[in-house]
Amino acid sequence: MSLRRKYVLILVAFSLVLTLGGGWLSWTLTAGALEDQMDEKVLWVAGTATEVGLDGPALLGFTQPGDSVEVFFTSQQARLERLQRYVDEAYIFRRDNTVIASSIAPTSLPIGTPLRWLDAYGPELEEAWSVGESVTPAFTGEDGRPYKYAFHRLQDSDAMLAVLIPADFLDPLARFQRTLLGGAIVSGLLATFLAILLATNIVRPLERLSRVALRIQRGRWDRPVAVERGDELGRLSRAMERMRKGVIQRDEQLRLMLAQVAHEIRNPLGGLELFASAALETDDREERLELLGRVRREVESLNGIINDFLAFARPMHSETRLHDLREPIEDAVAMVRMGFDGDGTELRVHLPPEPLLARADPDHVKRVILNLVQNAAHAGRTVRLAAWWLNGEAVVSVMDDGPGVPVESQERIFEPFVTDKEQGAGLGLAIVQRVMETNGGRVELVPRDAERDPDPYPEDLGGTGAEFRVYFTGSDDLPAELEP
Repeated sequence: MSLRRKYVLILVAFSLVLTLGGGWLSWTLTAGALEDQMDEKVLWVAGTATEVGLDGPALLGFTQPGDSVEVFFTSQQARLERLQRYVDEAYIFRRDNTVIASSIAPTSLPIGTPLRWLDAYGPELEEAWSVGESVTPAFTGEDGRPYKYAFHRLQDSDAMLAVLIPADFLDPLARFQRTLLGGAIVSGLLATFLAILLATNIVRPLERLSRVALRIQRGRWDRPVAVERGDELGRLSRAMERMRKGVIQRDEQLRLMLAQVAHEIRNPLGGLELFASAALETDDREERLELLGRVRREVESLNGIINDFLAFARPMHSETRLHDLREPIEDAVAMVRMGFDGDGTELRVHLPPEPLLARADPDHVKRVILNLVQNAAHAGRTVRLAAWWLNGEAVVSVMDDGPGVPVESQERIFEPFVTDKEQGAGLGLAIVQRVMETNGGRVELVPRDAERDPDPYPEDLGGTGAEFRVYFTGSDDLPAELEP
């Protein structure tokens, strides 16, 4: 079943259930109230009839059909007949359900005639004989109209008055029921129309966005995603447009990476081929060792390029924990200094004497410092590394005395494959930025002429070299190894 049909079905079903349920509840409450009011009216009429001179104990003395000609009986009969202004029929009967007097002529219903219809109202008669009055449920007469009987005991005697009154309260109740059914039908039709309108208004944009997703999946990324509206669908379309641009950017990065991989690998492979061929042709042992050393360095360079590409291409996961940043920084410094031996590069390190606590992955901290210091060493001859605490963050600064970053390249310095060096894939700073984002931190290039945050180790290295700062999220908590 389509989303549009489900939406219409649910909305229409909800509307019908709400309308019919509310109508049924209203009808039930109204019917109960009207019936209670009708019962009060019937009992009032029956009770009033006993106050117009009907003498139950005296009427019990008339037992033969011929007694109907007595003057007293005739007067009682006349009173019953006058009740027909308010009721359809009236009867006075004994406990054995035989009639004494009625609004019908005595010749039609003689004294002592059994009233068989009373057998249907045994519980109501028991109540009337017990408490003095009762009302029967509504029933349909021979003319098709609803009626009720009311019973009222005469002077606590064994004579009972029964009156028949039309249950006219059912007429407006029936009209009310028809109105409710009509309202339910109208409500259902209106709900169907609104459901179709709303479903169309929602489903059509979703269908368009679905076609856009299929278009993107098939590699047709040239057409932008149209913004649907300002609501959730609008946010979804804007998110899909950002996804489209991200896919395009990722595809472009992949193309650049493949081209760069081919370029960066071709140069070491060419050197390997040249040096290996020369090593095979020479008979001089010293020259062969020198050539093999160059082969080894080219292999190391090739391996470094591959590692950079893998580090950039793989998903990055961070196991952050609270620790002292000085430890991974010192490990990175030790590794970098081993590579500096004999090349004239000077590394100056300034770390605080107290623990520099932050939440990060120690291996990621080490990688960031390695990349920044190695980039700085390629740019200049003197590198300064400093770390301190600032406004709830741990700051690590790496500065060099090289030529600095050109102004036209500063905005793109963290993009992959952007480099002004003859060697290298241009992934070092892009990897640093990804690592910092994964650890909830950030990295920035601090221009020489910019107003800087307080630096507890100000030092002029000369030149116009670059300074990069990374910021790690700090914490006031102590790590487990430092807890008292």
